[in-house]
Amino acid sequence: MTSEPLSPLPPVVLDHPLIQHKLTHLRRKETSTAGFRRLVRELSLLMCYEATRDLPLEPVNIETPLETMQGQQLAGPDVCFISILRAGNGLLDGMLDLVPFAPVGHIGLYRDPDSLEAVEYYLKLPTQIASRRCVVVDPMLATGHSAAAALTRLKEQGAKRLLFVCLLSTPEGIACLQKAHPDVPIITCSIDRGLDDHGYIRPGLGDAGDRLFSTR
Repeated sequence: MTSEPLSPLPPVVLDHPLIQHKLTHLRRKETSTAGFRRLVRELSLLMCYEATRDLPLEPVNIETPLETMQGQQLAGPDVCFISILRAGNGLLDGMLDLVPFAPVGHIGLYRDPDSLEAVEYYLKLPTQIASRRCVVVDPMLATGHSAAAALTRLKEQGAKRLLFVCLLSTPEGIACLQKAHPDVPIITCSIDRGLDDHGYIRPGLGDAGDRLFSTR
């Protein structure tokens, strides 16, 4: 008997008014590098709430200034963040503000300009990755090739619980990622119209890495 193929979950699109407001300002071409960095950090804070929504809790007895009570705390070192270099680092700061104890891994990929396929050049991951929830961050889910390649490498290294978080996505990128990894949920702030002939998201926000680091 062969098992049925997994049906991918629909992507979670974060439509909170603050997220949509900040995303609009992020898209503006006149937004400065400093403003772009600030907005990405603020958006990553808001996105982190959704990405960590179902982290496990455990009871703990504490004393308030008035009495003893039973509270809740996170149950162990369950989560880590994996940044797809280089633009993924822009999303890390806000998430680490909320979860400062989380280990961080990095995977370096660049997109071949001719084939648009992802090529790996760096990989450094936290320990115990097989037992952790891995939140993989990259501002853009464009063709989906880089994200799919990153998730494949993480699974090869033992990761079992993966979540992909991005600012912008496209129907093509979502389809690519869901085909390769139907078990990995996607959280995004927007599903844009699509890709142009150069593989850029339209209407998009330009190159996230260049706008974060003021490069070309």
